Amino acid sequence: MRPPGPFREGFFRSPIRGPVLTGILGSILLVLTAIVALTGFLSHIAYMPDLPGNAIVPKDRDFPLTFDWPTSPSWLYALTQGLHTNVGLVVIPFVLAKLWSVFPRLFVWPPAKSPAQAIERLSIALLVSSTIFQLATGVANAQYWYPFKFNFVVAHYYGAIVFVAALAIHVIVKMPMVLRVYKDREWIKPIRQDLDEPTISRRGVIAFAGAGALTLLLGNVGQSIGGPLRKTALFAPRRDSGFPVNKTARQAGITPAMVGDDYQLVLRAGQRVTSLTREDLLALPQHTARLPIACVEGWSTTQEWTGVRLSDLRRRAGASEDATVLVQSLQEAGVLRRASLSADQLGADDAMLALKVNGEDLSLDHGYPARIIVPALPGVHNTKWVAQMDFNREART
Repeated sequence: MRPPGPFREGFFRSPIRGPVLTGILGSILLVLTAIVALTGFLSHIAYMPDLPGNAIVPKDRDFPLTFDWPTSPSWLYALTQGLHTNVGLVVIPFVLAKLWSVFPRLFVWPPAKSPAQAIERLSIALLVSSTIFQLATGVANAQYWYPFKFNFVVAHYYGAIVFVAALAIHVIVKMPMVLRVYKDREWIKPIRQDLDEPTISRRGVIAFAGAGALTLLLGNVGQSIGGPLRKTALFAPRRDSGFPVNKTARQAGITPAMVGDDYQLVLRAGQRVTSLTREDLLALPQHTARLPIACVEGWSTTQEWTGVRLSDLRRRAGASEDATVLVQSLQEAGVLRRASLSADQLGADDAMLALKVNGEDLSLDHGYPARIIVPALPGVHNTKWVAQMDFNREART
């Protein structure tokens, strides 16, 4: 017997629900989610592969899905992460519209008529749950709000794998229906149902979802483009600052005394140790470049940086040209934060240990007395308050 309520036939009366609307929305979402998934995996490759405590897939020359993130063009990470965060927001209204269009399918009876159908419905359950999880945690991360207790990076990565696997199964199963909708041109046919005039058409649903997507895009994209448009990013937590700061010196536990007259940058290459004061660094040949810096939350900004090329520091340390480096920053009352750079990243022409920005000394919040700036790398690798650089030291723990 069929249970009462929403399990009864005819309980859901909207005439626009059905394969046509679902197929159109699914086609839109397939393109959008492909962009989000691709840029997300690229962001992981650029952002986290060697950071201690966050490595998921070991960076191995024999592993085909990892590589050293390039340093050119300089806006590469700003573009990929800007697409990831902004297209991710655009996806939300279309996901809600598609869930509305298939909502009655949750109450089909019996729930599965065969093992094959049971597997299909399980894949849909995984797809829906992983989609909600990815979007919810992604938005929370972009807003610097962490109500969850797990590691966002690791959870978001594995959630993406579940999502992509479930999506692949769903596309394979549903693609014949979608192709039939377009082949028969059903998407342009008028609604012909036994019910009276609907309150909204299929085009209206798609337009409504599109308007919501456009609203979210306009309220956030300014932080990715930067400049005067940053103030239009009403949904972004960093819209009021032309040069955003993710973590202030106070939050990181950095005090003026820790970076005062006694500050020294330590360079290590094997048994060789070189110490440089900030005055020593300023006496070295200086390089100036206008470079963007972008963060995983989606914001980016372009500033003029001045400092010592990392390749010059590598030579000064006595390291070889194929050396990598582990950069250590003094944070949180003596706890070292670390990020690694490859040989190619070290050797990039504009890669530098920045001492000034826009002609002025770095502020304490922006990394005084010295911070790393490498073109096209995510902000997490542009280490602030640099205390030590260990060349050829293993970066993973």
